[in-house]
Amino acid sequence: MDCWGAFLLCLCFMTSQSETMETSQDPLLWMEKLERMARSRNSTSAHLIRGLERRLLNASFGGSNLTLQTPTIQSLVFKLGCSFPGLSLSSATMEGDPQPQAWVSHAMQFPAQLTQDACRNSPRELRLICTYFLTDYFFQNTNSSLLNNYVLGAQLGSGHVSNLKESVNISFRHNQSLEGYTVTCVFWKEGASKHYWGVWSPEGCRTEKPSHSEVLCRCNHLSYFAVLMQLSPAQVPPELLKPLTYITLVGCSVSIVASLLTVLLHFQARKQGDSLTRIHMNLHASVLLLNVAFLLSPVLAVAPVSESACTALAAVLHFALLSSFTWMAIEGFNLYLLLGHVYNIYVRRYLLKLCAVGWGVPALLVLSVLVAKNSVYGPYVIPLANSQENGTGFQNTSMCWVRDPWVHSILVMGYSGLTCLFNLVVLVWALRVLHRLRARDKVPSTRACRDSVTVLGLTVLLGTTWILAFFSFDVFLLPQLFLFTTFSSLYGFFLFLWFCSHRCRSEAEVEAEMEAFSSTQTTQ
Repeated sequence: MDCWGAFLLCLCFMTSQSETMETSQDPLLWMEKLERMARSRNSTSAHLIRGLERRLLNASFGGSNLTLQTPTIQSLVFKLGCSFPGLSLSSATMEGDPQPQAWVSHAMQFPAQLTQDACRNSPRELRLICTYFLTDYFFQNTNSSLLNNYVLGAQLGSGHVSNLKESVNISFRHNQSLEGYTVTCVFWKEGASKHYWGVWSPEGCRTEKPSHSEVLCRCNHLSYFAVLMQLSPAQVPPELLKPLTYITLVGCSVSIVASLLTVLLHFQARKQGDSLTRIHMNLHASVLLLNVAFLLSPVLAVAPVSESACTALAAVLHFALLSSFTWMAIEGFNLYLLLGHVYNIYVRRYLLKLCAVGWGVPALLVLSVLVAKNSVYGPYVIPLANSQENGTGFQNTSMCWVRDPWVHSILVMGYSGLTCLFNLVVLVWALRVLHRLRARDKVPSTRACRDSVTVLGLTVLLGTTWILAFFSFDVFLLPQLFLFTTFSSLYGFFLFLWFCSHRCRSEAEVEAEMEAFSSTQTTQ
């Protein structure tokens, strides 16, 4: 009997150890499932995250803590008592950090007050779970650009911890300077979006920058935390949204009417004009498409419109912008040929080749982006500084636009910047050539007014006013916003004025030639 008793005792012990091991391994298997789901890009994030939290809270393990990790997820579980003294965690001291040479090191500090409310209601053993994600896939927002895609989460039991008097401190340290970026501590607010299972919100969190490469978040609750980064160093005050929107609506509407009128007048004319006029018409067509897509963009960015429709419109808007800048560059190139090669500007199928560049290159770029990653386009949320809450909140306005910061930097800012720089050089060169011609022909000073109109017309035609987009910083922000909004929205109208003046000048020259011919015939 003693042998049988000993055998049964050993069997029970081994069975209990096996069950404990299986229970502790269950969250690890779920974490591996999360990684597979993230790689396949086919999952519903909310129930996956909730499933991991539930398994961590119910895991059985010996000792006071449990650590589980996969290549991109690390979970820690702590058993806490009511005499909780506080807890500090750091990626530098954490055993088995999944990414020891990470671009971002992190630390979390929990105050002793954390367990007071829970213990006051029913004293018991509590569990604190901390989950670190090295990917933002499960917390995708419309245009969230997170510091190295790091998300740190904490939860006490199955309840909700909020309104702490002592803050939870979360520190993010980067190996490079964060100067030039606006960093904001945010948490994942569930149920605040119609398109996702949550949005990033700064409520209840205070952002501090102890150094150029460190961000300290002080929050009065537990949740999933991250640092939102924005390339723009300044945010638009919400009180300016209404006047800027009004200017944009009026300006774009006027430009649409002007561009339509210009195209109709061109096709109504008996002569379709030379290649120069046709280049102008292609620029008008691209600007017309740009204005129409831009006005529709905020409408399709909100529910109940499907996200696929917004994605398509964002791609069209990006294509229209790129084609507009391409045709501006073509205008500059054509101006260079006219002034620099007066006697040899014939190119076989010149207009066809220009159309292939003006429309084909932007289409190729946009299609390449769509094939590589179609999520680049879609609803884009523009955060506005909320002055009524001391800069700690956001008021969001949405539009269908480019959501990826790299694509925006290269194929929006970079593309437009190169175009503006090229046309600015052409404009300066053209003005020097015109000045030299005026001085050589000894044109009287009475032509100064006409020369000024020519300079303004060339400035508008080459789109050099768009260079104002690169002055949105410091003291230039407010005047830049109004100047850029005015000039860019009325760009189609300014092109219409240039077309009218060019047409009137051409008709005046034709009439002068006819009068000269008539007088010659009369004299004979």
